[in-house]
Amino acid sequence: MIMVLLGSALIAVSVEPESKEKWVAPGAEAQKKNPVAINDSSLAVGQKIYLQRCVGCHGRTGKGDGADAADLGIHPAKLSDAAVQQQTDGELFWKVTVGKKPMPNYRSRLSPTDRWNVINYLRTLARR
Repeated sequence: MIMVLLGSALIAVSVEPESKEKWVAPGAEAQKKNPVAINDSSLAVGQKIYLQRCVGCHGRTGKGDGADAADLGIHPAKLSDAAVQQQTDGELFWKVTVGKKPMPNYRSRLSPTDRWNVINYLRTLARR
């Protein structure tokens, strides 16, 4: 009986949605400075990439309400929320780089410059 209860408890813990875990960038990564200036060109590139790769889950305005969001099993981050917007550029860059299931990593999918452009664009979502 004890083994059955213990087994059930382990299963319950292992299927808890990943979104409940705190996702924190390592200190050195969080301190990275964005080398890409925020300008019209950077924002246009960042927006284009966001609309191609991120909007499906995070939604057009970053509210986590994209067309694919309901099928994920967890709620995508609301990129327009203060909790996300208060993170450093380095923290956001690290998260885009390494990903976290179900979000893919973009280390080899996007150049560092393109990832920084996406971070610049994410900053505009706070105003929406």
